[in-house]
Amino acid sequence: MAPWVEAEFSALNPLRTLWLTLAAAFLLILLLQLLPPGLLPGCAIFQDLIRYGKTKCGAPPRPAACRAFDVPKRYFSHFYIISVLWNGFLLWCLTQSLFLGAPFPSWLHGLLRILGAAQFQGGELALSAFLVLVFLWLHSVRRLFECLYVSVFSSVMIHIVQYCFGLVYYVLVGLTVLSQVPMDGRNAYVTGKNLLMQTRWFHILGMMMFIWSSAHQYKCHVILSNLRKNKAGVVIHCNHRIPFGDWFEYVSSPNYLAELMIYISMAVTFGFHNLTWWLVVTYVFFSQALSAFLSHQFYKSKFVSYPKHRKAFLPFLF
Repeated sequence: MAPWVEAEFSALNPLRTLWLTLAAAFLLILLLQLLPPGLLPGCAIFQDLIRYGKTKCGAPPRPAACRAFDVPKRYFSHFYIISVLWNGFLLWCLTQSLFLGAPFPSWLHGLLRILGAAQFQGGELALSAFLVLVFLWLHSVRRLFECLYVSVFSSVMIHIVQYCFGLVYYVLVGLTVLSQVPMDGRNAYVTGKNLLMQTRWFHILGMMMFIWSSAHQYKCHVILSNLRKNKAGVVIHCNHRIPFGDWFEYVSSPNYLAELMIYISMAVTFGFHNLTWWLVVTYVFFSQALSAFLSHQFYKSKFVSYPKHRKAFLPFLF
């Protein structure tokens, strides 16, 4: 095993433990959903917690106790409001430290240390973390714009537990990125005096992948919203229809695939070998694969003419 891999695994800090646990949990849930129908866990609460939106329609009958914890799916916008504000604040703190030499607030530095951030000096890591935090903030801004002005939400619901998890998720993701910044006390450490001198080829590749993936995700969300509008752009219904075009020709949930590609672009920006971020990517892979699989089942059960060549999540594979 490579020395850097051994070093990474030797320090399974709280953040890595958290993302590893989440990834393992969603892998287990996905494997359970792949079992034959007769072997699937029939617990209504379990199915209610892993499904949201339209996929709740394919779940076992929901008792009134479950419906009491429903919140509208349109509340997705709250996730991105939190992310824009919180990760915008983290980006501001990092920018102040990198370019003006201002130390992180003591409470934030203490929180990062608790979560596993270490005092170390590491090549291009400062620029990598800065770019990834910029990507995360831009991603949140775009998704908030889509929730407010592009997506057409029906009356479908999400569970209050899913809602609370979504609120916490982007706070944790931002802290995960910031914890990768090389620190010198309460200040970000920069090799040399010019941050741009740390630029490497994988920063450019990661940026190109991020833009490409984001553009496809936006296009997929526009395709979905247009299914509920007339040619004049007026919403005429909230029913589900079969989407076509772009990556929909290959998978049922290309927006979830694009989400995975966005996180992989950030892993590339980190230089390919950041174990903490690959654990985040692993969690995103299994969580998005689960959502895509459940959506695929919904489409196939609702539409007899649903394209048989179309996969759930990964073109030609799954």
